[in-house]
Order: sequence, then structure tokens, then C-alpha cells
Amino acid sequence: MQAAEQLHNLSVEDYLAGEQTSAVRHEYIGGVAYAMAGASDEHIALCMNLAFALRNHLRGGPCRVQMSEGKVRLLLANQDILYYPDVMVFCDPRDTDRYFKRYPKVLIEVLSESTEGIDRREKFLSYRQIETLEEYVLVAQDGIEVTVFRRAQNWAAELVRGSEQFLVVPSIHFKLPLRSLYEGVLTQL
Repeated sequence: MQAAEQLHNLSVEDYLAGEQTSAVRHEYIGGVAYAMAGASDEHIALCMNLAFALRNHLRGGPCRVQMSEGKVRLLLANQDILYYPDVMVFCDPRDTDRYFKRYPKVLIEVLSESTEGIDRREKFLSYRQIETLEEYVLVAQDGIEVTVFRRAQNWAAELVRGSEQFLVVPSIHFKLPLRSLYEGVLTQL
């Protein structure tokens, strides 16, 4: 990500107000807004497949799903950080803000060449600090592969590969065949 020159030293309030009218989404790290790149068709399809499956699974319960436009807000080393996870599940009744969530249970990022390093390092380290987060999921878009990090397993990586395998998210009792996750995305299904 590159910092846009005109978006330095912003207050959180100014950032949030600007995001409501901006044609370009920005993530916010300690006063600096970083423009985000557009997504590929595969990226969008994976996010939609996940969000729709999660929404259907969670319907009628206390948990909600947001995709792409929902922000997660955290405070690290006295710095406000706001990220746009690709898919987010939140269940905590304290999450009442309309423009961001502080207490997600599950965060999912679809990997791309330009963001994989950030998703695997910076966001992984940041997200682990969220008290309510139970699973962090990374979804590859160039092959049938999902990496799941679970608080219950001390954030050890679990790699799931192949169309016959399942993405399992115990904290919300969710199980999705990778075949369904990658439907319409890769031709080798």
C-alpha cells in the first residue's frame, strides 16, 4: 500500500468522514490513510461465495457478516488502525458503531499478489490482538488453498488444500466445502 500525500496526519473522525464520500477506499494506520487497490474477478467471487454461505448459515442468530465495505477498528501501541477485511463475522453486542466493528469473531482475507505479505504479517499480528477474534482465515485465489489460524490452537497455521476438503470455523459452527468456496473461480474444480 502507498500513502497518498494528501491523506497524512488525519484524525480518525476526518478519515471516517472522508471514507463516506471517497471513490477510493483507504485503510488507516496511525494518522495515515493508504489507498487500496481494486480487486480481481476471482477475489470478488471468493468474497461473495464466503459471505453468502456465512450469511445463510448465521441467519436468525446473533452474528452478522460484512463483506468488503465493513471496517474493523483496533488500537495498537496507542495508534488507531482501521482495516477493511474482505469478510468479517461479528457477534458481540458491544459492536454498535455503523462504520466500523471492534469485536469481530472471524476475519477473512482473500490473498492477492499485492496484499499477501501485509495479510500474512502485518494484519495477522494486528488482528491477533483483538480480544474477541477466534479465527483468521486466508484464502488463496490462484489455487484451492485456505490457511486458518485459530486462537484455540495458539494461532498455529492449519493448511487446507483441495476441492474435497472443508473450511471449518468452530467458533460459529461453520463448515464449507472448498468446492463450494471456489465455485465459479477456478476451472480445475
